[in-house]
Amino acid sequence: MAVPENFIVSISPHFKRRLDTSAVMRLVCVSLLPAAIASVYLFGLNSLFVIVTSTVTCVATEFLCNLAFRRKTTIADGSAAVTGILFAFTLSPTTPLWMVAIGGVLAIAIVKQLFGGLGYNIFNPALAARAILLSSWPAAMTTWVKPVKSFLAFDAVTSASPLGILKEAPPAAGALDTTRDYLDLFLGTVPGSLGETCKIALLIGAVLLFLFKIIDWRIPSAYIGTVAVLSVFFGRNPLAAVLSGGLILGAFFMATDLVTSPTTKGGKLLFGFGCGILTSLIRSWGAFPEGVCYSILFMNPLAPLIDKYLQPRVFGTGKARLNKA
Repeated sequence: MAVPENFIVSISPHFKRRLDTSAVMRLVCVSLLPAAIASVYLFGLNSLFVIVTSTVTCVATEFLCNLAFRRKTTIADGSAAVTGILFAFTLSPTTPLWMVAIGGVLAIAIVKQLFGGLGYNIFNPALAARAILLSSWPAAMTTWVKPVKSFLAFDAVTSASPLGILKEAPPAAGALDTTRDYLDLFLGTVPGSLGETCKIALLIGAVLLFLFKIIDWRIPSAYIGTVAVLSVFFGRNPLAAVLSGGLILGAFFMATDLVTSPTTKGGKLLFGFGCGILTSLIRSWGAFPEGVCYSILFMNPLAPLIDKYLQPRVFGTGKARLNKA
């Protein structure tokens, strides 16, 4: 008997979800709104200009690349907008807008479209673009400002980021060791990238992603837990290590990227462990105080290999049976 063309048989597990790519990307955009609003409040309208410039550039580049490569227009799926917002979140509020535009073009045209578009890129586009800009304009990419906490503020005072302070201070110096320091780190009233400082806003967005099952708990838990544990071995404060820098942003919104992270349960844990180890090593001995960006980029191309060796065994295909075959 002929099998109907619309009858598809696949191995378990079977998922029934109403969310397509566009719906997932819309939810991700909504989950990033609290952090975006917080960044505008903390750093002023400069933050809004950076986010808008990055998002518009990414969407426009996606459209032009689709035309150039004669592909179906994919700007409606929202992936380019998500890349634009996340890329903006990795930048300083004082980043020149022309530099932001260059990064948006690189993220979409080079890192995403040249590999074939959504689903084929091996690196996280937002982080890859940031890494390129950091190697090209390190001074501009590592200039941080104090929060102004005003929507209309434009002037900013440069200051070292919390991770920069921890990098320079000896472990026993007591840097960031008061309740007020931790509260500032949690609320985001510290210098840093515009989307990484307000941890409460990021956690609100992460809860939304968990509720709609967009992300899995394994990567963030393994990532953050590894950094916290290793910070103790490296003589650093684990709470300060978790709340400082872009760890929360990277763990929940970057490392969990559906395209560039493993799909198996064990693979997700191993991926998170790897990111955590690399982040801790870079923070302790690297030239830059932050290691989230490079750790995730290093683990991205390993994701398919991790899935290959950690995929669950298909029921009924034990080692003995395979040897007989």
